Amino acid sequence: MGRAYQNRKDSMAKTSDAKARVYSKYGRVIYVCAKEGGLDPAGNLALRGLIERAKKDQVPTHVIENAIKKAEGGAGENFSVARYEGYGPGGCMVIVDCLTDNPNRTFGDVRQCFTKTKSKIGTEGSVIHMFDHDAIFVFKGEEETVLDALLMEDVDVTDIEQDGEQITVFAPHTEYFKAKQALLAAFGEVTFEVDEIQFLPKSSSPVSADDGEMFEKFLDMLNDLDDVQNIYHNAEV
Repeated sequence: MGRAYQNRKDSMAKTSDAKARVYSKYGRVIYVCAKEGGLDPAGNLALRGLIERAKKDQVPTHVIENAIKKAEGGAGENFSVARYEGYGPGGCMVIVDCLTDNPNRTFGDVRQCFTKTKSKIGTEGSVIHMFDHDAIFVFKGEEETVLDALLMEDVDVTDIEQDGEQITVFAPHTEYFKAKQALLAAFGEVTFEVDEIQFLPKSSSPVSADDGEMFEKFLDMLNDLDDVQNIYHNAEV
């Protein structure tokens, strides 16, 4: 069985309000990435990956361009990363990643999502040790040639899976840039189905039917928060 990771396509917005939230979240993270790593996607591989992912999620071009222009100006909000850990409905483990310009507000909003769904927000380090922090690349390729290309560049490959024409590469998150550069150098323009860094659970936690509805409410409440960027969990609903 392949390792469980989240495909962002599964969470594409279905209403205009939800789409607006998705656009806002992409605009924010693209702005921060461009401001910190450079405006040129060719030299900022994280930005390049974000832009490609945004386009797949049908984010309008003007949203992407405006975020980069805002970063070019050097002014604007000062966002910082905030990460919260805890236990969701049914006792599953949860990591919530945020970008915020007001940590106190964000903590209060996230904590409310936990308390209103019979969940418990934890302290730093309470569950993160039960997740692997990996770079994930999914694209068309052959396992042997892809593995050879990565090993030639001394990339630390955690796992590699072949499913038909599609290959999935897992590497430590610290190897993201090295791995992506190696793939682009070896195979030219690669169309990545998935190209990002995620927290992958080391084990799953079954969520009963009774807790399933509350779990969905919990995720919806978190996703409705503008500051929340990503939610990782080990729930098996």
